[in-house]
Amino acid sequence: MRYVTNLPYETKEEEHVTIPMSDGVRLSAHIWRPTSSDQEPVPAVLEYIPYRKRDLTAVRDSIHHPYLAGHGYACVRVDLRGTGDSEGVLRDEYLEREQADAEEVLAWLAEQPWCDGGTGMMGISWGAFAALQVAARRPPSLKAIAIASFTDDRHADDMHYMGGALLSDNLAEAGTMFAYGTCPPDPAVVGERWREMWHERLENTEPWVLEWLRHQRRDDYWRHASVCEDYTSVRCPVLASSGWADGYSNAVTRLLGNLDVPRKGLIGPWSHKFPHLGEPGPAIGYLQELVRWWDHWLKGVDNGVMDGPMLQAWMQDSVPPSTSYEERPGRWVGEPHWPSPHIRPETHPLTRHTIGPAQDATAAPTEGGAAMTVRSPLSVGQFAGKWASYNAPPDLPYDQREEDGGSLVFDSAPLTEPVEILGSPSVELDLSVSEPVALVAARLSDVSPDGAATRVSYGILNLTRRDSTESPEPLEPGRRYRATIPLNGVAQAFPPGHRIRLSLSTSYWPLAWPAPKPALLSVHEHSSTLTLPVRPVEEPDEVPSSPFGEPEGTPPLAMTQVTPPEERWDVKRDLIDYRSELDIVKDRGTVRFEDIGMEAGRRARERYTAVADDFTSVGGETTWTMRFRRDDWDVRVVTHTRLTCDETDFFVDATLDAYEADRRVFSRTWNEKVPRDLL
Repeated sequence: MRYVTNLPYETKEEEHVTIPMSDGVRLSAHIWRPTSSDQEPVPAVLEYIPYRKRDLTAVRDSIHHPYLAGHGYACVRVDLRGTGDSEGVLRDEYLEREQADAEEVLAWLAEQPWCDGGTGMMGISWGAFAALQVAARRPPSLKAIAIASFTDDRHADDMHYMGGALLSDNLAEAGTMFAYGTCPPDPAVVGERWREMWHERLENTEPWVLEWLRHQRRDDYWRHASVCEDYTSVRCPVLASSGWADGYSNAVTRLLGNLDVPRKGLIGPWSHKFPHLGEPGPAIGYLQELVRWWDHWLKGVDNGVMDGPMLQAWMQDSVPPSTSYEERPGRWVGEPHWPSPHIRPETHPLTRHTIGPAQDATAAPTEGGAAMTVRSPLSVGQFAGKWASYNAPPDLPYDQREEDGGSLVFDSAPLTEPVEILGSPSVELDLSVSEPVALVAARLSDVSPDGAATRVSYGILNLTRRDSTESPEPLEPGRRYRATIPLNGVAQAFPPGHRIRLSLSTSYWPLAWPAPKPALLSVHEHSSTLTLPVRPVEEPDEVPSSPFGEPEGTPPLAMTQVTPPEERWDVKRDLIDYRSELDIVKDRGTVRFEDIGMEAGRRARERYTAVADDFTSVGGETTWTMRFRRDDWDVRVVTHTRLTCDETDFFVDATLDAYEADRRVFSRTWNEKVPRDLL
């Protein structure tokens, strides 16, 4: 990244500005804005997240907020209620109170003498969720949003459930927020009230995984803040981006296809990162794109920001399987609209372990055909990687050949010409199963001539949700059903000599929680199909070979690494008791923020275990340690959550311990049971 200091506007910052809410709670904001805004008001751009602006996101914030401020904007970074230095308690994600607070923040910003009355919202992940959800509420000052790594569908396409199957990231993300939501504010900012504010958080927090498990169907809990329920509610322009290695790539094309406002989409090779910090690379000059976006929609500059294709996507070249990549080779392609006139669906029947010749996509599948069967071991999925890659520690899927050993595998013939796909593949199965609850995972891989298999995309379906995630129904063993499994969207080039592989399994642990019992899946050939969104190679790319500038930002905040980070991703198998384990460590070490004289440490550990093929032996646990210290102030929060099951229930055991120095000042334990609902 190129760091720049010579910007069009001289800026100043206010590190702790309190914004009053209507119920008396005050939120803490960090504001960067042009010095000239005292006399010449400017638009305000809000980022609204729970991840602690004063320390844990301070370095990242220092790269892009001063940069945007230096281009003529008041950039405002607000800690959500109950996080960082804001008052109150954060009780769950995306609640009505959170969104009402955001509307009040925007109204407050629009009224400030240094703001011209116009606002925008930006962010990644939670910040992007917040921007999209608030846009659907149409606050009068909000003129445009720019969002990265988000979803418009909280149930079907988030880290909680996928195809009605429970994801392990449901537990992992709950563990993250259990830790973040129970950290104290900084006494240097809030003063002597810090301990009172901290204990209010400790005493009013419970593990969010409990609430998320209480809603296993698509119900009003998930419909709330899912913009897909009414796309017409969004009336402001949207710049949407994500990465193919992220868990959130699908929402970009859904917004492009369903919104009726000015919109642009951008999908790179990245994991869960802002595009200017994108890993795997290439990262792009995203902040320059944001300046153009805000200049047009907040200042009325006629700069052609809406010219060119609606979607720009990174067409990924073939690569060997790896759990991480520094760069993904490929090229940028553009689509004028979405759905794109360049994409044509090609449907292939599944026949006796092969993907057959293409069929007319409009033709009805042939009924009949012999049944191919599989009952996958629990080991299928140990090399699946994370639902959403963060590219640290290495968390992308590894070589799929070992996974394929417990799967039904269908290969194409070696390709004689290159094939490129852009969009969401899908699998339609004519199937039967031996149990009333069963899961199917479908994986699409690029198989090189030496046999190495790189996963390109995947999808999961809880078959009890085959017709509805709102009203699931148990399966009748032996009865034939039709079920469609959508796979995650992707842009991928398959070179000549390679094969395209579809793999089907009845488990995908620990990425997805297994069914109560192992099921025998029967798939009928000829009447089961794979549909690929083929982008003909001869189609024009519609974009220059290098449409974006070099990543740039302002110099990051000074920080010293006091103790080293640790990253680990270990797969273990004990052949005595047949216990398997995935052990993940994400330790940021201890860092010192030189400007505020604070040291902060974060350590997270996730463990997922199973014994042999006992589907009720699976368990997941997450442990977080958060520590902050300065002079004689030394505080620590330790959270632990464990999720286990039997055939009828989930069991959640959790602990929360808080310390001042080495003295424990708070402790609480949870032992809860939640019934399984055809899951």
